[in-house]
Amino acid sequence: MTQNAPDETLSLLTRLSQKPGVQSTLVLSRETGAIVRTSGLISNSSSVNPNSTLPAALDNAPEGYSNGRKEGGIHSAEDVARMVWSFINAAGSLVEGLDREDEVKLLRLRTKKNELVIVPDSKFLLVVIHDTPPA
Repeated sequence: MTQNAPDETLSLLTRLSQKPGVQSTLVLSRETGAIVRTSGLISNSSSVNPNSTLPAALDNAPEGYSNGRKEGGIHSAEDVARMVWSFINAAGSLVEGLDREDEVKLLRLRTKKNELVIVPDSKFLLVVIHDTPPA
C-alpha cells in the first residue's frame, strides 16, 4: 500500500459525501463497529469522532440535525453505527447459515425515505446513506 493511500481514501470519501442526495457517510471498524470517520451525521461526543469530516458549522449543530435539516428518526452517528453493526452481524449469520464458505459483499437497504449501502471490507464497513430516488 502506498504512503498516500489514506489521503486518497479521504479524498474519495469527501467527493462521495458531496454527491447529490448523499446525506451521510460512515466508516466503521469491522471488528468493533466503532466510528472511524463520518460525514453528515452529528456525533454525540466529539471524542468518539475525532476524524469527522463535517464542516465546522455542523460540528455544533443541535442533535438530530444534519446539513440544517432534521433527519427523520436518525439522531446521531452512534445510533446509525449501532444499527448497521447489528444489521451486518445478522446478515453475516444468515449467509453463514446458508453456506459456511460464503460471505457478505454488499448490503443495500431501501426504505421510503432513504437507502443505505453497506460495503464490508476485511477491516472496515463503509456506509453511505442517501435519499431514495423517485420510482
